[in-house]
Amino acid sequence: MDKRQAQVQGDQEVYKLDPEVKKYSLMDAGFMESNKGSFRLVHPINGSSPYEARYYLRATVDKDLDSLKLAITDKSGLHNINMFKVKDTEAEVSDYRYLMNFLKEKNVLVK
Repeated sequence: MDKRQAQVQGDQEVYKLDPEVKKYSLMDAGFMESNKGSFRLVHPINGSSPYEARYYLRATVDKDLDSLKLAITDKSGLHNINMFKVKDTEAEVSDYRYLMNFLKEKNVLVK
């Protein structure tokens, strides 16, 4: 897998940065620019309420727009979680799939 591709733990899908991705399409999709110039998205994953989220999608794109990192973590962001193995996570998996489709529609990711 090259540095433009990423996969969250437990997911069968491999996502790749869109070859036409632009800084402004990242910002439009909710990414925030860090002080070092990289772009980061932290989005709660919960099927019912974002305020009670157990998991978070963390996506990072470097400042040159040529490297992608994806992870699903707990609230602290310190522990990567395989939510596909956890019991009773159908709503969270559905929310995750919806979010990934949104990023594809915004021309940030491709399968």
